[in-house]
Amino acid sequence: QVHLVENGGGLVQAGGSLRLSCAASGTIFTINHMGWYRQGVGKQRDLVATITSGLETKYGDSVEGRFTISRDNAKNTVYLQMNSLKPEDTGVYYCNADVSAKVDTVLTYLSVWGRGTLVTVSS
Repeated sequence: QVHLVENGGGLVQAGGSLRLSCAASGTIFTINHMGWYRQGVGKQRDLVATITSGLETKYGDSVEGRFTISRDNAKNTVYLQMNSLKPEDTGVYYCNADVSAKVDTVLTYLSVWGRGTLVTVSS
């Protein structure tokens, strides 16, 4: 199986910064897209940022210019640097990865989600 573990959430004041990380583990052959999504209370899960294996990035409109996504392919890890945080950035941040992995000896393509990490931005 493949697992994603997020770290780095917490409480921060508006204008502050946080850095999230998400590490993938398991019998992984390749990781294609990796990304971050967030879900506020009573809201749908929305795109924050994604990054391809070739390091092409895409950002949600509300975070463009404030957040930076990066990845370390050697460590199967994706990062999200969040600057100039606003109260509306509050939510649970979920990591997602599209991977090819060995599951019960079979090469399988999976879209895997982490359990999420809570980010709270106070005004």
